Amino acid sequence: MAKEVDLSSREWCDLVFEGKNKDFGAYVIRTDSPRRHNKAVIWTLIGALIFGLLAFGFVKANQYLEERRLAMQGDQEEVLIDMSQDAEEPEQEQERLEQPKPEVLPEEVLKSVKVTELQIVEDEKVKKEDEIKTQDELKETETAFGQKDNEKGTEDRNVTRTLKEEVVVEKPVEKPKEVKEEIFRSVEQMPQFPGGDAALLKYLSSHINYPPMAAENNVQGKVTLQFVVEKDGRVGEVKVIRSVDKDLDREAIRVVKTLPKFTPGRQNGQPVRVWYTLPVTFKLQGTN
Repeated sequence: MAKEVDLSSREWCDLVFEGKNKDFGAYVIRTDSPRRHNKAVIWTLIGALIFGLLAFGFVKANQYLEERRLAMQGDQEEVLIDMSQDAEEPEQEQERLEQPKPEVLPEEVLKSVKVTELQIVEDEKVKKEDEIKTQDELKETETAFGQKDNEKGTEDRNVTRTLKEEVVVEKPVEKPKEVKEEIFRSVEQMPQFPGGDAALLKYLSSHINYPPMAAENNVQGKVTLQFVVEKDGRVGEVKVIRSVDKDLDREAIRVVKTLPKFTPGRQNGQPVRVWYTLPVTFKLQGTN
């Protein structure tokens, strides 16, 4: 059998590097290899031992903390149980105090019995009202000798009185329905602005403020309004029946609501409400 050869021994290294330059680094590395291997193994074992000790300590620490937590939890439960037991008596006492007392009902007057007593006295001392009544008199008064005289009342002491309150419900007074008067569109005598149509146009031109946005956008045109001239001549409801622009519509409505009183329209000699149609023209200066 062939002899086993230790490749890491110095003899083997000398044999390999025989006749060669041993100062070269390969020889040094080869000869120092066993020592390095042994050192690596030792440090590996030491590292494994340290890791094992740390893991063991970590497990033991967790076990200790868990046992400590369970112990503290048990102590808290015991304290809570003791406190709940101590609190049972005050709670029971409080419940006993809070129990509703039996309601004391007002006593009704019990039926009382009045019995006529016999008493022997001299004739002279007998009073007229104490004299024994005859049978006929007893029948008339429905009272007999020794008969019970029941006072008004009840035999049940625990009976409760029920008071019935009469509720008076007032019937609501119906308001008379307002009868809307008819608004005419054409009457014998139409409403008239003071001074006529020329005065009306002059009033509109002097009181209209051209909306700046409409003027900036060169918006112009004729807004046609319709409003009610009331029986007293004032301007009532106002509505737009032909629109041009929202700003122009609002300005036309505003001015119409400021109009002074008209001479009211008349039908059969009586003042009536009449619809009045009015065109309001908005035109910028310098335009055709």
